[in-house]
Amino acid sequence: MASDEAQTSGAVGVAESTHNVKQLVELAQRGERDALETLYLIHFDRIYSYLHMSVGNRHDAEDLTTQTFLKMLEAIGRFRWRAAPFSAWLFRIAHNLAMDHFRANRRWQPEEDVPEPPGSEEVSAEEEAMQSIGRQSMLELIEKLSAEQQQVLTLKFVFNFPNAEVATILGKTEGAIKSLQHRALVSLQKQLAPN
Repeated sequence: MASDEAQTSGAVGVAESTHNVKQLVELAQRGERDALETLYLIHFDRIYSYLHMSVGNRHDAEDLTTQTFLKMLEAIGRFRWRAAPFSAWLFRIAHNLAMDHFRANRRWQPEEDVPEPPGSEEVSAEEEAMQSIGRQSMLELIEKLSAEQQQVLTLKFVFNFPNAEVATILGKTEGAIKSLQHRALVSLQKQLAPN
């Protein structure tokens, strides 16, 4: 039994490689329950964190996360490997659900603490910049950006997606993503510049 538990916990870590995700998707498309569960476990935390940051409250994020994985179950048979990986396809589902949520409710109820996605412990240049001016100050500055600019920065610097995958998730061209990122960073720089 203990070896089964060790295999299960190790399987999630190993399954994160692209090769293993491809195998899991193929098995899931054939109706393998274990593969579906493993895909869920691999992606749950990041999808939930993204939705929580997008909608601003735990209750709606939980509902939308559930809906995301239900849609994954319904549509996984139609998923095809193209330029973007499975995770970008899943984030696209989550993004579309969040946009539908905003259109339906026209509200945003932020909470004080937004959870950090797992794996964000590694310090990057962006994280060092955030630490130097303070997390709360940076969040206040980012809130002054357009919704699209906020989404691009979140997907790029919090979830570490490359431009091509951000473009897939948001349904834009890679050039549009680069432009939004550039304008967002210029805007942040202007806000930080001493008067």
